Amino acid sequence: MLPHVWNLRSRRAFRQIAAAFAAGCTRAGFRLIHFSIQGNHLHLLHLIVEAADVNQLARGLQGLAVRIARGLNRMMGRTGKVFADRYHAHILRAPAEVASAIDYVLGNFTIHALRRGESVSGTAPDEYTSAFAARTGPPLVAPPETWLLRVGWRRARTQAAHAPAEAQLPPASARDKLVA
Repeated sequence: MLPHVWNLRSRRAFRQIAAAFAAGCTRAGFRLIHFSIQGNHLHLLHLIVEAADVNQLARGLQGLAVRIARGLNRMMGRTGKVFADRYHAHILRAPAEVASAIDYVLGNFTIHALRRGESVSGTAPDEYTSAFAARTGPPLVAPPETWLLRVGWRRARTQAAHAPAEAQLPPASARDKLVA
């Protein structure tokens, strides 16, 4: 985010971002699955999405960015650029990789707070993540359709450590969408 953008972890800012997510979480070939909002940056690098292909990924993320920027600019009473940079995609291919990515995205605020020396109490999910949003209001994310996000990541947690990675993957035809 650019320096002039207000703290995203405020109720006012979150309402704008939530509206953008609700409107853009499911578009043709694009599905927002998990998110984490931090104080001065939205983890666009760490949103977990499904996309039919790289073009749908780009269009879906661009649509979210436009909706978020318009909402935040309206809230701040200004116009102009909001995001300092574009997204950078990393395709998640293995169940263990997806499980780690979900843990990272949903636990991101706690990780940063602990690094700053702040205490974090309780086991409730961070209220500015998809884990909390799923419990409190209208859907801001879409249910996953890919095997990796529906089943695979959970299996990765329960399978024995000595199981070969190939045994965890479904046939290639079942992995036809991108998870980034």
